[in-house]
Amino acid sequence: MADPSVLRELVGRCDSLRRSLARGGGSAETARKLEDATYTLCVVTGTRQLDAALFVARRQLALSLARHQPSG
Repeated sequence: MADPSVLRELVGRCDSLRRSLARGGGSAETARKLEDATYTLCVVTGTRQLDAALFVARRQLALSLARHQPSG
């Protein structure tokens, strides 16, 4: 499992860049940054597509959070 801080940063970056492109405010540079972030997230999560990578990353983050919650 990837480090949760790395996953959070990559998920946030991908989400932000996708929103920017969806609003029509994205440039070729924004698209390239999203491609780079997607590639990195896919490598870290062992997936090949952004949607799958985001799903796996969010699941890993949820598991990490659950493990660090105090039981009681």
